[in-house]
Amino acid sequence: MVQYDYDVLYIGSGHGTFDGAIPLAAKGVRVGIIEADLIGGTCPNRGCNAKITLDAPVVLSRTVTDMQGIVDGQVTINWPGNMAHKHEVIDDLPDMIGGLLDSVHIDVIHGRGRLTDAHTVTIGETVKTAENIVIATGLRPHRLDIPGSDLAHDSSDFMNLTELPQRLTIIGAGYIAMEFATIANAAGADVTLIMRGDRALRHYYQPYVEQILTDLTERGVKFLRNTQVTAIEAIDQGVTVTTDNGTSIASDWVLDATGRIPNVEDLGLEKVGVAYTQHGISVNDQLQTSVPNIYASGDVIDKVQPKLTPTAVFESMYLSHKFAGESDAAIDYPAIPSVVFTSPRIAKVGISVTHAKENDTYTIESHNVLDDWYRHVNKERFGENQLIFDAEHHLVGATEISDQAADVINTLLPAIEFKFTAEQLGRLVPLFPSIGYSTLGEL
Repeated sequence: MVQYDYDVLYIGSGHGTFDGAIPLAAKGVRVGIIEADLIGGTCPNRGCNAKITLDAPVVLSRTVTDMQGIVDGQVTINWPGNMAHKHEVIDDLPDMIGGLLDSVHIDVIHGRGRLTDAHTVTIGETVKTAENIVIATGLRPHRLDIPGSDLAHDSSDFMNLTELPQRLTIIGAGYIAMEFATIANAAGADVTLIMRGDRALRHYYQPYVEQILTDLTERGVKFLRNTQVTAIEAIDQGVTVTTDNGTSIASDWVLDATGRIPNVEDLGLEKVGVAYTQHGISVNDQLQTSVPNIYASGDVIDKVQPKLTPTAVFESMYLSHKFAGESDAAIDYPAIPSVVFTSPRIAKVGISVTHAKENDTYTIESHNVLDDWYRHVNKERFGENQLIFDAEHHLVGATEISDQAADVINTLLPAIEFKFTAEQLGRLVPLFPSIGYSTLGEL
């Protein structure tokens, strides 16, 4: 019988790995993790945790502005102070996660791992073997292929800016572009956002997205639709961004927020026969790749589910149970919510409004949630949702725009995942007053 160094060896240490690897190792399974960068991957170090920390003063400043006359004075964001606070929040996370790994005797091998055969990974001069290997290398920022692209920066650079540039140009119209435009604008930057097409956040309900764009426009953000960047050029004072319609934009700093792509290069995938596409590694319903003992987890997978932290955590836990011998069932994804951290938020889960409108088996209920007294406590200015029901009147989808959209969708999530009946919903008695009470009152 072949003796391997590990029962399970992970390449990458993000949420697609550590959430499941820790309980797996605690059960006595021999686990190793290879990491070329910071322990914990993108989300704790240069993604979700950093972003929401930088956004917190934006939320506060919006609330203070909306409640003028009840409170006096305005709030301004101290960018260096905000950045310092971000470091206070996140800088200890790699050591904290590393401590959890160490507590269950997981070996962490620092360096870049490359597959040399189905059971072997090399890390520089080090060679490690495992019965099963999990590729969890995540995504990285896409970079434009244009002259001067090296003058643009990515999302990690933005979240480490010690001084906020006065003139900021953002290329892109997805999560990162819209969220960072919101943060930078609130902190006082002159923001121009360049959209290749006519729509931002195209996977979200567009009437709500347009409300966000209108609000940001009124706050001073300039949106250039149906515009492609053709070149970026250094000038004496900053850079110039040139577009296909002849526009030249003078800027102090350029953020390339044109998407994220899977980290599949230089891993030895071709050498061992692991199949992948431009969208990531191909897997079956047990997260198995084309090589039976090699699996994938997290954002590096080519999948229809949203590439978000909760998805990666779910996949990591699924593999943990599988490798522990506790289950051999196919992965059964739950309803996975998503949110855009603009101000206000847009959040959604389940069946989309677009899909429901194309299928007459669904019923859509529209609500102006600003009619609810509770939304007036903080003088909210935005508040609408669309609730989608199936033929048996089970709630199967929801999308909302409001300051509290994320909490609303979290409140509705159990009803959608478990298809609660009206009687079961009636058994839920939320705290009063709370957003949960107001939300369930709509069902």
